[in-house]
Amino acid sequence: MSSDGFRYGVSLYSYTDDYGTVLTLEDAFAQIADLGATGIEILGEAHIPGYPDPYPAWIDHWHALLAQYRLEPTSYGSWLDTRLTVSRDMTVAEAVADLIRDIKLASILGFRFVRPKIGVVSIDLRPDPVWEEAVRRVLDLAAASNIVICPEIHAPTPIRHPIVERYVEFIERTGTRNFGLLIDTGIFQDRPLPYWPGETAEMRRTFLNGIHVDPQDFLPIAKYVVFIQAKFHHINRNLEDEHIPWRAVLPVLRRANYTGYLSSEYEGSREPWRSLEQVRRQHALLRRIEAELEQIDP
Repeated sequence: MSSDGFRYGVSLYSYTDDYGTVLTLEDAFAQIADLGATGIEILGEAHIPGYPDPYPAWIDHWHALLAQYRLEPTSYGSWLDTRLTVSRDMTVAEAVADLIRDIKLASILGFRFVRPKIGVVSIDLRPDPVWEEAVRRVLDLAAASNIVICPEIHAPTPIRHPIVERYVEFIERTGTRNFGLLIDTGIFQDRPLPYWPGETAEMRRTFLNGIHVDPQDFLPIAKYVVFIQAKFHHINRNLEDEHIPWRAVLPVLRRANYTGYLSSEYEGSREPWRSLEQVRRQHALLRRIEAELEQIDP
């Protein structure tokens, strides 16, 4: 099977606790470029000084770094905080305003994807019903901005789930090219995580032990997937991921002809500098597996 190969990027979220302390924005750019990666992913509220109104000088600095390190903006993480007020639910108009704000800012910064983290109404992360009408109303703006809105499929929500079906139905019904799916590879976790700070029994039951999604479940929805966050927690010195079964996941992505981004999202221990080494190990592991697959099925 011929393939153009995966694209590799990094989310600045991977460098949490290092970023802003031992790493500057330029340091992060340099680290990502040194990996041979081409994409940079951010969280708007976390990584943009003065969000949602960054200083013009910061915007100029951002674009200068993109040019200097030859990186492209990939996914812009935003929040549709439907529980901002406890006395009432967010209205559609308020949700639309929030989406417009982030789509416009993402466009200014050159992003191709906007991931709205939508407030949920259940333990399996069903999004607040406000999402559908709000997204429908901003599709024209997304199209004009060359942006795809992509909610995240994240544990404990599996691929075979009513909300995923609802997202797909929305795409089919509207015919839009500006709404798609973002897969977080934490759904494929098949071994339990060690103790998680602040964990509860419910957290342990619902996702910390892994929800064991079969990678084959990716195939029926592959054509709707526009971005993949390559979630991971620990890769050992032998370049073995202790929680995510990449040797089962990557062949399926290749079979599905997925050639988009695998954007590293490290969510493990936060000792200083550890994130840099862990992201480097993940890129080495993923590229090794991809090279092996290419030899088997060029």
